[in-house]
Amino acid sequence: MSSITPADVEVGAKGDGGPPRRPGRVSLGGLSLNLRSSGIYIAFALIVALFSVLTDGALLTPQNISNIIVQNSYVLILAIGMILVIIAGHIDLSVGSVVAVTGGLAAVLMVNMSVPWPLALLITLLAGALIGAWQGYWIAYFGIPAFIVTLAGMLLFRALTLTVLGNQGIGPFPDQVRTLANGFTSGYLGNIGLGALGGADLFSLLVAVAAVAGMVAAQWRSRTARQGYGQVVDPMAVFVLKMAAGAALILFLVVQLARFNNLPWVLVLLAVLVLAYSLMANRTVFGRQVYAIGGNLQAAVMSGVRVKSVVFWIFVNMGVLSAVAGIIFAGRLNQAGPTAGNAFELDAIAAAFIGGAAVQGGVGKIVGAITGGLIMAVINNGMSLIGSPSERVMLVKGAVLLAAVAFDVWTKRRAGAAR
Repeated sequence: MSSITPADVEVGAKGDGGPPRRPGRVSLGGLSLNLRSSGIYIAFALIVALFSVLTDGALLTPQNISNIIVQNSYVLILAIGMILVIIAGHIDLSVGSVVAVTGGLAAVLMVNMSVPWPLALLITLLAGALIGAWQGYWIAYFGIPAFIVTLAGMLLFRALTLTVLGNQGIGPFPDQVRTLANGFTSGYLGNIGLGALGGADLFSLLVAVAAVAGMVAAQWRSRTARQGYGQVVDPMAVFVLKMAAGAALILFLVVQLARFNNLPWVLVLLAVLVLAYSLMANRTVFGRQVYAIGGNLQAAVMSGVRVKSVVFWIFVNMGVLSAVAGIIFAGRLNQAGPTAGNAFELDAIAAAFIGGAAVQGGVGKIVGAITGGLIMAVINNGMSLIGSPSERVMLVKGAVLLAAVAFDVWTKRRAGAAR
């Protein structure tokens, strides 16, 4: 879902009486395409196509698609919070350690202390919020750079994890928590025949159709609003092409999942988070203030934005999402371990930048961060399927991250030159 954000405003040419110039756009067969906003999705499609060929189609099998989602769900959850932090012009290096300490806390509460799992999860989320508030205070109100505060937090919370868990894991978790991390929705309406594809869960297919309808309605409403304000929009042919591509992706994904074990519960959780945070970022005052702070801090202050309060709550939110990721990760492994969350912060930051976040802040979308995380997941999974060694995987991921940031810098320079 997308709407008008400060990053979407196009600057037109002055004094020439012609149509607005749109830096970063290219023409393909008479169709104008915005590379900055659409490039990540094109790159994702090309990467999926490449690994589909290299793996002889194994990448897109129902079971493998399900594995990609379940095994990378916690990184995608972290990416949702990280993109907001980066849009505001900050960074959070502590999320991996917060994942570990909150997962450990949940294990101690549910396993060692026999606290009912709903109450244990609530306490864990509250602990994540308190951790975010602790770091947000030093950043927003004391003025210490986020890099330093969260670097200290990475060490502090890893030490606290080792203190709580020692050198051993704690488990197993209750069935409800494991189901959230690893389970699948039931076939509520039975299966329906799909010809050569076999059968698939009817309820999951109806969910896919509803998702497509919602996506098209939201995009059409956004397009109409832009036209009402006199802003430049994509040609109708490009709009229809984007909607068709999005619908095809959603339907293909859900059909494949419905042919395996139906929808993973963690995918349902991710869908709710993406929808909620997209609405918050694009259609609320708080979301627009986040963009304003990252885009031009001085202008935001002069406009009356309560910068300190907004930054504080951004880090509180990051702490809560880190706790959610900690619960999911521990539930998937069925135990909380002292090494949980190692390098998760790097994966989340990479997902945000690959997904279109700007290095200087002020630019980025929730859906873009999810796409960036999926690109990293497909690279990991695809190279594993073809038997690539770990060092080659790291090499490719590093190259992709560098290319994404280089592309962001290049488009900014082109935009500056066009003006």
